[in-house]
Order: sequence, then C-alpha cells, then structure tokens
Amino acid sequence: EVQLVESGGGLVQPGGSLRLSCAAVGFTFATNGMYWVRQPPGKQRPEWVATLLRDGSTTSVADSLKDRFTISRDNAENTVYLQMNNLRFEDTAVYYCLRGDKGNWWSSYQYYHGQGTQVTVST
Repeated sequence: EVQLVESGGGLVQPGGSLRLSCAAVGFTFATNGMYWVRQPPGKQRPEWVATLLRDGSTTSVADSLKDRFTISRDNAENTVYLQMNNLRFEDTAVYYCLRGDKGNWWSSYQYYHGQGTQVTVST
C-alpha cells in the first residue's frame, strides 16, 4: 500500500525556515519523481510548489518560490524534502508531497495524497 507521510511543519515567524520531510512507503521510491504542492487556507485547489525527477538532480520550483525553496531527496531513506527559507505570511498552507507517476501533479494529487503537514507563518 502506497503511503506518503509528511512532517516538519509548524508555526514559524516571518523570515524563519523549516524543512519538510515526506517518507514514502509501498513503492519503489528511487524510480519515481516527486512533487511538493500546497493548499493555502480558503483555496479549493492546491498549487504546485516543486518537482524533483527520479534522477535526483533535475528540479523545478515555482518561479515565485525558487529563491527561497529547495527540493531534494534521499533515496536511501525513501524521503523527499522541501527546504523553505525566509518564510512569508503567504507561505501559510498545508503542504503535501506526491508521487510522480500520473503524468502531472494534479492527477497525482487526485489519485492519492497523504494528510499533509501544516505550515503557519505568523507573528
């Protein structure tokens, strides 16, 4: 059974940093690309944050985030990470990782997503 378990969220002040983790079980992690997406409060649909291909080095991050967010993976630990620096109020959201086996992140999200991890940026 495929499971994605996100962790590392929490309450952080503006300008702070967090590293999110996503532990993957139930599939061959090393042969899959992975995504991070987030759903801000009040938004009905999540938004794409970052993609990391299975080669471990090809990444893509949303233009508005690329100066602050970094995606990485550890295949030995079956884990994908999202390093978030200089956090802003507008980064408040539930963050999800997704398996990249459905052609695009939205299809992956609709097929399966975990419970996510809440990130709240507040004073």
